[in-house]
Amino acid sequence: MSDATTLDVPYPHRRNPHRPNAESQHGRWLTEHRMLGSALTPEAYARWDVPDLAALSYPDCTAEELALATDLMGFYFLFDDQFDGPLGRRPAEVAVLCDRLTGVLHGTPAPADTPCAAAFEDLWQRISRGMSARWRARATYNWESYFASHPAEAAGRRGGQPPDRETYLILRRGTAAMESVLDMVERLGRFEVAPAAFHSPPLKQLRQLAADIPSLSNDIRSYPQEAPRGDVNNLVMIVQRERGCSLEEAGSVVLAEAQLMVDRYARLVDELPRTYRELELGPDQSRTAQRYADGLTAWLSGYLSWESGTGRYRPEQPGPEQPGPE
Repeated sequence: MSDATTLDVPYPHRRNPHRPNAESQHGRWLTEHRMLGSALTPEAYARWDVPDLAALSYPDCTAEELALATDLMGFYFLFDDQFDGPLGRRPAEVAVLCDRLTGVLHGTPAPADTPCAAAFEDLWQRISRGMSARWRARATYNWESYFASHPAEAAGRRGGQPPDRETYLILRRGTAAMESVLDMVERLGRFEVAPAAFHSPPLKQLRQLAADIPSLSNDIRSYPQEAPRGDVNNLVMIVQRERGCSLEEAGSVVLAEAQLMVDRYARLVDELPRTYRELELGPDQSRTAQRYADGLTAWLSGYLSWESGTGRYRPEQPGPEQPGPE
């Protein structure tokens, strides 16, 4: 597939200045929770540059909050990647593992023999601390949805056929974890958006676009890795099957669809001041809602910048050729 996967996003990315501290703390967190092993060496993990993803996604939070964001981003990748092998084709076993993490959300201690559950228990304690019951309820639902989507993804791998577009959207929005990622805009900023603004159509649309655009971009970039291992929940695969077209054409269609979403996002951003007036929000509520919208934009531009440079979606470069017999 062509490498022409760049979206025209009219928002420059910014980088959190506390990244070096977060990177150092993240290394200790990975070791403490035994998140790396023989299947993924620290050197290979370092190529992903997870600390930079956190620093680009949440450029305005404090050093302590950025450390949390970095650990969280690492967790998403490492949790998800354990399903790339044989386990990812056994829905019942995937459900058992995911249920253990869901239990953590509801107060069940993490099993000592499940490192990812213990790591998530630490994250959930840090994430939920100081937030309102309303916010925690929403975050709990979003995390449960994320975990519960993985058995369905495993069933799809075993079936071997890409789903239809509607099923794709439901499943992709679950396994992408985007709702929990966007919940962190409030958590890391230590604010909460008033319900009337948070659930208003313009902010709901903005949030959905901030979730879907990275997923479509990721489908293009991750296709070369996903196709060989049997992943089927990828829009490039679905478009290729629907249209009977080449891989190149399917990738271009998905990229064009993502660009239309970016353009729609920009129009919605411009309409927000009118939305605040129509809702008759007070000055503080309007500022908080705008702060949230700005956080969505920082996430969107930051993620796309990171994705274009990370080694996670590029094959490792071969080392220098060694002399040997011809």
